[in-house]
Amino acid sequence: MPVIGFHASHEQISPARLLTDVQLAEAAGFDAAMCSDHIEPWSARQGHSGFAWSWLGAALASTALRFGVVTAPGQRYHPAIIAHASATLAVMFPGRFWLAPGSGENSNEHITGDAWPSKDVRQQRLEESVEVIRRLHDGEEVTHRGLVTVEHARVWEMPEPKPELIAPAISVDTARRAAAWADGLITVNQQPAQLKKVLAAYRNNGGRGKAALQVHLSWAPSEEAAVEIGLDQWRTNVFPPHVAADLATAKHFDAVSEHVGEDQLRQAVNVSADTGRHVEWLQEYLDLGFDELYLHFVGQEQEPFINAFAEKVLPQLR
Repeated sequence: MPVIGFHASHEQISPARLLTDVQLAEAAGFDAAMCSDHIEPWSARQGHSGFAWSWLGAALASTALRFGVVTAPGQRYHPAIIAHASATLAVMFPGRFWLAPGSGENSNEHITGDAWPSKDVRQQRLEESVEVIRRLHDGEEVTHRGLVTVEHARVWEMPEPKPELIAPAISVDTARRAAAWADGLITVNQQPAQLKKVLAAYRNNGGRGKAALQVHLSWAPSEEAAVEIGLDQWRTNVFPPHVAADLATAKHFDAVSEHVGEDQLRQAVNVSADTGRHVEWLQEYLDLGFDELYLHFVGQEQEPFINAFAEKVLPQLR
């Protein structure tokens, strides 16, 4: 049975409303949930960005769902802080929490005032951070001096089981490299041929654990409304990773996306008023080998989407 989860978008929805939304999603039959950890939205039109770690405590306590978070240790967060935060959630909610540590985006990390490194340096910094987090989750006292510095750190609350460290990877190269350290893989919807390559790069290099996919979608009762929602809320998110990772603020994202149109939107978002078409897309992802799908309706009003997909999409996928 595939896991069909709900993506809670802090960048688009206030944390109080989002807590209600995830509770509605659980009641409607979604199996799990995830969120990302931003301080900056991608657009002023989105206009929110609650602190994911505070919210996760409330969400885990007020639902029975399993939750994950995409985060970035190394610059905005010291890896020992990520180890501490994740261990505490894993102790409080055993087996219900995972984290996906990535190399980060300038829009969130620039707030420290430190220089924004090149991708190869960020990747090395991430891998050092993952090593630190794992050692701290194992109960070690850690001293590490490299791209991150740790002095005699220890996390005293030991999670059992330890939270999984899931690799967020969009490119083939990142997926291949993540196979050496990750407990699983998560990526975002792309063309099926590209998704197949990403999965193969992870699996063929020894990658273990689950494969999850975050699916950006826009649905509304009419095709026109579905397109309008997508363009309003997600046209800033259609750029390749090497572009999106380097932009600094929501103003920059809004400026470069000013002329994004429907065709470009549809390359990044599954847009349709037909729930049957969404079933086809999602089933295709499952057939590629993904174990978990996290559905991200890119609009800000989640309840109509939750109800429609609970009635017409989730049963067909099961």
